[in-house]
Amino acid sequence: MAQEVRGVIAPGKDEPVRIETIVVPDPGPGEAVVRVQACGVCHTDLHYKQGGISDDFPFLLGHEAAGVVESVGDGVTDVRPGDFVILNWRAVCGKCRACLRGRPWYCFDTHNAKQRMTLTDGTELSPALGIGAFAEKTLVAAGQCTKVDAAVSAQVAGLLGCGVMAGIGAAINTGNVGRGDSVAVIGCGGVGDAAIAGSRLAGAARIIAVDIDDRKLGTARSMGATHTVNSRETDPVEAIRELTGGFGADVVIEAVGRPETYRQAFYARDLAGTVVLVGVPTPDMKIELPLLDVFGRGGSLKSSWYGDCLPSRDFPMLIDLHLQGRLDLAAFVTETVRLDEVEKAFERMHQGDVLRSVVVL
Repeated sequence: MAQEVRGVIAPGKDEPVRIETIVVPDPGPGEAVVRVQACGVCHTDLHYKQGGISDDFPFLLGHEAAGVVESVGDGVTDVRPGDFVILNWRAVCGKCRACLRGRPWYCFDTHNAKQRMTLTDGTELSPALGIGAFAEKTLVAAGQCTKVDAAVSAQVAGLLGCGVMAGIGAAINTGNVGRGDSVAVIGCGGVGDAAIAGSRLAGAARIIAVDIDDRKLGTARSMGATHTVNSRETDPVEAIRELTGGFGADVVIEAVGRPETYRQAFYARDLAGTVVLVGVPTPDMKIELPLLDVFGRGGSLKSSWYGDCLPSRDFPMLIDLHLQGRLDLAAFVTETVRLDEVEKAFERMHQGDVLRSVVVL
């Protein structure tokens, strides 16, 4: 039987969020109902609220979540009721050309639950990134559930569902940061700081954090940055070169998503170095670079989708590293809030006052 739970919806563009009663159907074939324990407040949720992703209102917000599987539909074998899981928004199909080539992290046919959650009057909801986890329970495709060690706190585990995984993966999976490498990270919000943590985990010898906010640079140092550059006061390209023997960094991770910072990343890398774009640009943004410089500097210009992660591979590994004390995921949690405090959490995020607010249910 369908269940009624509380959830946070965005009713229309730029309207304040509100708590509504959400109807969660029983799971159908290939689906699961998850009792949500914690969900991070991510910039992507704010973009949904602002109408920056689509106009398919009302949205059921929240996607960076962890919880316990309550029930599963027919044909589900990878998870079962009682499993502690992290939700992911890229459930791989196993059949597309990327999956068949052994690159499932590029899956071109990811999927969500087929049924829709609704309001009590029958209005269909659009779940953020196919998850909708600012709710006591949510319906997802079973492939969006990744089982991990239940010893970890849900507040911490859920962060791998989006931002922290994007940053760590940008360094380890996309940038292939290795022992002894020099790395520069431009933009020290949650994703940038995760890229710094990932670079430290991979054994980078020099990690240069770049931002215009000294508060964020202080946090970046606590995450593993060995050097910081305030790009409001100093040319970041020249500073990065000076800190790398005049050459530039082996890997530069751009975690802002703007043309000007991408140009900085391009020119701050060493010859044959790698640029990783993990910051998300808007559709109107364009970049112009001399083609001779693209050719002459060599190396790789990459974009990183969700940290090029494979949840079944990466989530359990990173949770294990956290439990071993080698990856401090808890450092990303600035505060915990209730469902009725999501609007205030968005305001603090917009002001840059938090690294991550986490809704605890």
